[in-house]
Amino acid sequence: MAILWPRFVQIIGDHQRFLLTSHIRPDCDALGSELGMAGLLDALEKDVLIVNGHPTPPNLAFIDPQRRIRTLGVDIQPEDLSDVEVILILDTSAWAQLGSMGDVIRGSAAKKIILDHHVSEDELGAEAFKDTQAEATGRLVLQAASQLGVTLTSEIADALFAALATDTGWFRFSSTTASTYRAAAELLDAGARPDTIFNQLYEQDTLGRVRLRGVILARVESELDGRLAHTHVLKTDFDRTGALPSDTEDVINMTLAIAGTEFAVIFVEQKSGGFKLSFRSRCDVDCSQIAERFGGGGHKAAAGAFVPGTLDEIQPKVLDVIRAALQ
Repeated sequence: MAILWPRFVQIIGDHQRFLLTSHIRPDCDALGSELGMAGLLDALEKDVLIVNGHPTPPNLAFIDPQRRIRTLGVDIQPEDLSDVEVILILDTSAWAQLGSMGDVIRGSAAKKIILDHHVSEDELGAEAFKDTQAEATGRLVLQAASQLGVTLTSEIADALFAALATDTGWFRFSSTTASTYRAAAELLDAGARPDTIFNQLYEQDTLGRVRLRGVILARVESELDGRLAHTHVLKTDFDRTGALPSDTEDVINMTLAIAGTEFAVIFVEQKSGGFKLSFRSRCDVDCSQIAERFGGGGHKAAAGAFVPGTLDEIQPKVLDVIRAALQ
């Protein structure tokens, strides 16, 4: 689906006060896209706020050195957002993914627009600018820079490189194309620092994160002649290891390193109850279709959902759906 860039540019040009937001449990694509887009709007002398429903995970705080990203109900309140003209939702098209920002969006008279690359979507009452073939929303922000006539700064380039690199598994996922590398080269030319970004992402583990990873990997179970791998994390594991909920990010990808694994899922218990599910596929089974069965969404190769209940209640139902899909 091609994005109607002239319309996007018109909306940006016609308004002054913007609110940027993204999904709960924000990852580098969400955060990098927000910061990159904020940089573009800064260059156009627009007024910009970035507010999310969940705080930036500590291990990703490096991406926001100026601490521009605020958390609703913590350092900014809903009433502080009443005068924005445009709410730009990045990297999601689902109500469930917006958390407390969903109420702000529903109650605001501002124009709503979406910039996203996910297949799954809800009716958010917003004008959507989507390209489901794009490997990351950060890639769409890079295209927006060209369309808006904004020259990339090193700060914008760093944010967008982090978005692009992480959502392609550091350029190893099948979504990576020659065009992806050309985009990465453009960001390097603008001052992005891959070595620094990689170090901050993957070489700054806490002892708690390492211990939690050991717990998760020790619980991996394999089924269907090794084609399906699954594991889980309980609330008590965080206290026991000293890890944070954000320390579970990307651990599921490690199960795909097991020879013969075609599909993997991790069940992560949430503090408020229920489980976050993360799916990964390296076969024809579409993760987004599995996730949609449980009210979630995402991509063919990676998707997620949230399901209320206990592990004993949830796990058999989810695994049965995956088993059937893998038959």
